[in-house]
Amino acid sequence: MLEKFNSSLEVLQDAISGKLYKSLVSQLNKDMALANVSLVLPQEVTPLDLKSALHEKVYFLLLERFSDYLNLLYVIDVPENAVVNAKGRDIVEVADEVTFLILKREWQKVWLKAKYKS
Repeated sequence: MLEKFNSSLEVLQDAISGKLYKSLVSQLNKDMALANVSLVLPQEVTPLDLKSALHEKVYFLLLERFSDYLNLLYVIDVPENAVVNAKGRDIVEVADEVTFLILKREWQKVWLKAKYKS
């Protein structure tokens, strides 16, 4: 399911086409709160604004609050090996790759809940 994605925007587009975009935003807000990271996204946030806000937050956490960054990855349950293998020549590219990994994992949670909901 998730191997087909190559970018954050593809993940977000799939959420929109699956009519689960608002659920994805809710899941992101929920996990950000659980990780005690201050990022609250409005339900009406556009995919580009969502990606931008998340990227900015990941970038900030990488530079300024690394322990909070690690806690966020733990709460969201991003696979450690994927984070270690994040390709990037600089911090901006690493933040972009981690943003993609976060969106993929959050989308997986939302998609699985919707699929197996009774």
